[in-house]
Amino acid sequence: MHITPMIFALLLLVSPVLARAETGFADATVRRLFHDTDEAMLARNPLNAILRGDMRYAGEIGDTYSDAHYAAEKKADEDALTTLAAIDRFALTPVNQIAYDAFKLNTEIDLEQYRPELMRVWVVMPINHFAGLPLTYADLSSGQGAAPFKTAEDYRAAIHRNAAFGGQIDQIIKRFRQGIAQGVTEPKLVARNMITQLDAQAVNGVDGSPYAAVLAKLPAMPAADARALAAAYRASVATDLLPPLIRLRDFLRDEYLPSATETVGLGALPGGAAYYRYLIRARTTVALAPDVIHALGLSEVARVTSELDEIRRLTGFQGDLHGFLTFMTTSPRFAPASRQAIEASYKRLQATILSHIAEQFSLVPKTPLEILPTPAYREQTSAEGEYSQGSADGTRPGIFYFDGYDLPSRFTWAQDGLFLHEAIPGHHFQISIAQENSALPAFMRFGGNDAYVEGWAFYAETLWQPLGVETTPYQRFGGLSDGEMLRDMRLVVDTGIHAMGWTRDEAIAYMLDHSAMGRADVTAEVERYIAIPGQALAYKIGQNTILKVKAKAQAAMGERFDPRAFHAKVLDTGALPLPVLEAKLDRWIAAQAKEQR
Repeated sequence: MHITPMIFALLLLVSPVLARAETGFADATVRRLFHDTDEAMLARNPLNAILRGDMRYAGEIGDTYSDAHYAAEKKADEDALTTLAAIDRFALTPVNQIAYDAFKLNTEIDLEQYRPELMRVWVVMPINHFAGLPLTYADLSSGQGAAPFKTAEDYRAAIHRNAAFGGQIDQIIKRFRQGIAQGVTEPKLVARNMITQLDAQAVNGVDGSPYAAVLAKLPAMPAADARALAAAYRASVATDLLPPLIRLRDFLRDEYLPSATETVGLGALPGGAAYYRYLIRARTTVALAPDVIHALGLSEVARVTSELDEIRRLTGFQGDLHGFLTFMTTSPRFAPASRQAIEASYKRLQATILSHIAEQFSLVPKTPLEILPTPAYREQTSAEGEYSQGSADGTRPGIFYFDGYDLPSRFTWAQDGLFLHEAIPGHHFQISIAQENSALPAFMRFGGNDAYVEGWAFYAETLWQPLGVETTPYQRFGGLSDGEMLRDMRLVVDTGIHAMGWTRDEAIAYMLDHSAMGRADVTAEVERYIAIPGQALAYKIGQNTILKVKAKAQAAMGERFDPRAFHAKVLDTGALPLPVLEAKLDRWIAAQAKEQR
C-alpha cells in the first residue's frame, strides 16, 4: 500500500499514542490481576491479613487444612497463570515486567506442590515445632504479635476468632491420623518437641498461657465494661483455646508418637525424595540436585576451616584448631553474664551499625526495631535470634528476639553476625523496606521466598567491616564460625539428612566437629533442618547470587561502583525469585555501563 507523506506524518503522531494506550492497558490489567489474586488470597487466609495489619478479617481464622482449601488454592494458581498468559509482557513498564516475571515464577512453583504425589507427603504433616497454627496463633495473640489489642472491638474480634480454633486443631489431628495410615509421619523427635511446646502453652491455665498477657492491656473504659470484657476473653481462652491445645497434645503423646518414624529424613518416607527435590526448588527458586548442593557445602566448609585457622594464628593461640574451638566455647571471657547483658550488647550493636548505615544504604526503612527476649513458652526450642516483622504502616515495630535460654551455650562473639542477619541491615531492612513501598503490588510487598529473604540476610553479614562490627579477631571468628560455617554446614547437613540417610546424631556430630557452636544450638539447628527440610539451603544459595552479581557490578563500574545504589537496587522491588533478581541486576549493570561510555 502506498502511504502519502501526510498520512505517514499522521501515523508518526498517532503511533506513540497507540503504544502508550496499549502499554497503559497492559499495566492496568496486570496490576488488577495482582490485586485481585491478593485480595482473594487474604479472604481465603485471614490470618495472613492480620499479620499484615489488615483487620478486615480480624474475627476469622480460616480453613487452612481442608481439602476444599487446598483445591481453592490450586485453582487460584491455575486461574492466575491463565490470565497472566494473556497479557503482553513486552507492553508493560520495566517495573511491571519484573513483577510479571516474579509473579509467574512464584505461582508456577506454588502450583507444583499440588501434584498428587507431593500432596500425599506434606498434607499429612500439617505442623511441626517451628511452624503451624499452634505457634502462629500464640505469637499472633500474645499482645506482642500482629493482632492488635487496643480497643474493645479488637478483643471481641479475638473472642470470635478463638471460637473457630478448635475446629482447625481437629483438622490437624485428622491430617496426622491420615499420615499414620499412609506411613508418612513426622519423626519422633519432632513429635516430642511439639508435645513440649503444647505443654508450655496449655497446661498452666489461662494465666500461665501466652494468651493471658493481653488481659493486662485492656483499653480505657468503664470499670464494669472492662470486667465484662476481661471475663469474656478469659472464658474464651479457657474454653476455646486451651482444651483443643490439650487435645492435640494428648493425641500427639498417646497416638501419634508411638506411630511416628524413627528416621529423620524425608528420603526415608514414601514419596519423600521427590518432595525434597520440590522443596529445594521452592526454597531456593532454582532447580538444584541434592548432591550438587552437598558438594558445594563440603567445599565451602573446607574454605572456612582454613580461614578459621588463620584467625587462630592471628590470636596467638598455642594449639591446633580443634583446641581453639574448644577455647572459644569454654573461656569465661566469651560468656554473657545474664539475659540483661545480652540485651545491652545488642543495643550497643544497634547503635554502632546505625552510625555507619548511611555509608552503605540510601534506602532505609521507617519502621522502628525493638530488641526483646524470646517468649518463655518457646525459648527452649527456638534459635538464638529471630526476627518478627512489624506492620506496613510502622505502627507495630519489627522485633529482634534473642534467646537467653541455657546461657552457657551463648557466646558474645556470636552476637555481631546474628544481629546483622536478623535485624539491621538484614531481615528488618529487607522486610520493612518492601512493606513500606506502597507502589509495589502486594505480593511483592508482603510475599517472598527463602532464597531472597535469607540470602539477603546472610549477605548482610558480609557488611561487617563497613558497618563497624567484628572489630577483633575473636569477633571475626564469630562471623566465620557462627555465620559462614553455619550456613555452609547447612548445605551438607540438610542434604545429608534428607537425601543421604544421615541420622540426627551424625548431623549433630558433623556440626560440632566443624564449628564452635554449643551442643544446645547445634541440636536446635539440626532439629530445625529435620522439621523444615530445604529451608536451610536458601541462605547460601541466595547469598551466592547477590555476591556474584555484586562482583559483576564492581568489575563493570570500577571506582564508580556505589554500594548504596547497589543495595537500593537489590531491595527496592521486594523479595524476588533469584533468577528474576539476577536478571534485573544484570540489566541495571548494563545500563550503568552504557551511561559511563
